[in-house]
Amino acid sequence: MKTLLALICALCFGAVAQAAELECIVPSKPGGAMDLTCKLAQKGLQGLHDAPNPPPSDMHISYLPGGIGAVAWHSLVSGRRTAPNTLVAFSGGSLLNLAQGKFGTLKATDVRWVAALGADYGMIAVRADSPYKTLHDLVAALKANPQKVLIGVSGTIGSQDWLKMAMVARSAGIDPKALRFVALEGGGEAFTAMHASYVQAVSGDASEAALYAASGNTRVLAVLSEQRLPGVLANVPTAREQGVDVVWPIIRGVWMGPQASDADYHRWVTAFDRVLASPQFAQMRAASGLYPFGLTGDALAAYVKKAVDDYGKRAAELGLVR
Repeated sequence: MKTLLALICALCFGAVAQAAELECIVPSKPGGAMDLTCKLAQKGLQGLHDAPNPPPSDMHISYLPGGIGAVAWHSLVSGRRTAPNTLVAFSGGSLLNLAQGKFGTLKATDVRWVAALGADYGMIAVRADSPYKTLHDLVAALKANPQKVLIGVSGTIGSQDWLKMAMVARSAGIDPKALRFVALEGGGEAFTAMHASYVQAVSGDASEAALYAASGNTRVLAVLSEQRLPGVLANVPTAREQGVDVVWPIIRGVWMGPQASDADYHRWVTAFDRVLASPQFAQMRAASGLYPFGLTGDALAAYVKKAVDDYGKRAAELGLVR
């Protein structure tokens, strides 16, 4: 009996410890931009350790892939609604999924929006040894035989990676329905598939591409930004420069459970206000391939609501809303 009670107590203690532990959940497999978002939050919070009343900085990162983010959303919203120290990474793609009903009945108001940490942009990439040297080369190949080029994307039809490539194709007079997409779980898996020659191109994010381009095994054909990006991708032309008028900005940040207390919520909003104001964080953000964009609390919630509404209108026009 004593042994059983000891075991129960140990399990209870472990559950309490786990509940109190600071966690950032990546709603995809390791290696993609969602992973990068949690790692940036982790580094930013660690940078506040010398500040008065610093927040917990011993954040660990866990991975909960599935359903292009739906598994993580439902896990927090249904089972861990009050978790005080659990954050979940999100992107513009998450908001697009919400707008299209891909997270079931969940709405933007069903979670508490903590902080936007930076902005990213879409991009189109191929292997470094690919015969496609420019975006024009890839588009020409798609026009000649769209069935011959497999395009890796994170998510299924209607995901933001799908939409990016669909918009590039449409601007070139190609019916997006003729393209061959391979749905994968996260940007890291998409690049892995490309490097294994399972797909010939990837429609993804600039922050992800910067990680792989730096190693020399990836050629980024275009960034979907208004102007060229600094850093590793500085020499990559925009799609607009190559005659394709497509721009796709992406917000990146973290949210927490819908019934986290006001005190816990405001504690994290305040912590990320300090993170975003730090010159050191600006350097961390740039090193992560992200660009300045910071909102917290109510201002972020208002931005998210408008973004979801805008995505919903665009998706409806394409017949993608469930």
